Amino acid sequence: MTRKRTPIWHSIASTLTEDIAEGRYGPGDKLPTEAELSARFGVNRHTVRHALKSLAENGLVHARRGAGVFVAQVPTDYAIGKRVRFHRNITQAGRLPGKAVLHLETRSADAEECRALDLPPGSQVHVYDGLSLVDDNPIALFRSTFPALRFPSLLQDLDRLRSVTEALKEHGVADYTRASTRMSAKRASATQALHLKIAEGDPILRTVAVNVDTEQTPVEFGTTWFAGDRVTLTMAE
Repeated sequence: MTRKRTPIWHSIASTLTEDIAEGRYGPGDKLPTEAELSARFGVNRHTVRHALKSLAENGLVHARRGAGVFVAQVPTDYAIGKRVRFHRNITQAGRLPGKAVLHLETRSADAEECRALDLPPGSQVHVYDGLSLVDDNPIALFRSTFPALRFPSLLQDLDRLRSVTEALKEHGVADYTRASTRMSAKRASATQALHLKIAEGDPILRTVAVNVDTEQTPVEFGTTWFAGDRVTLTMAE
């Protein structure tokens, strides 16, 4: 009786799966190109594509248009509740948190910012644009806006401390809580995709929130865009 041979693509998929399991390619890493894999295994690109398709169907990798094939990341649980603290959320999930400052400026508040922060028209606000990182990989792009008159040197504190909680403490805000959160699904713009290292048009989750101090006075108006495949938002008390 003739023994049925294992398809070559299946053998390639098994080898790549082992590479991922052994840590040769970690979460978020880019796999070699089709040409490089074809040379490694001595097969044509069609066979390599079949193997990569199998890995994708099993949730081990995902393709980004024009960028390549990447090892899938384990989504990070991120609690949305009365007290939302990025560092605490990520640390409790057993991951390493980080922040990157993209832009800091003081400018006139727009109408939405004035409403959210309960400010009169023409008020000045501090704006903090940044990137939230988990294990050195981008998980979210954010913009936080604060009343400039109440917190005159906040931008310098944010640049130094990289923590909203610690920066607000420098200005006498010992505690703050989430007053409201709105969530919606969006498609990544070209700029958002560049920062989050995803493809333009990929799904992202947007949250729009207002934080208040113990007197219920707004201290922060924030918008965050989460990479859809890297985070699981959970509701907490």
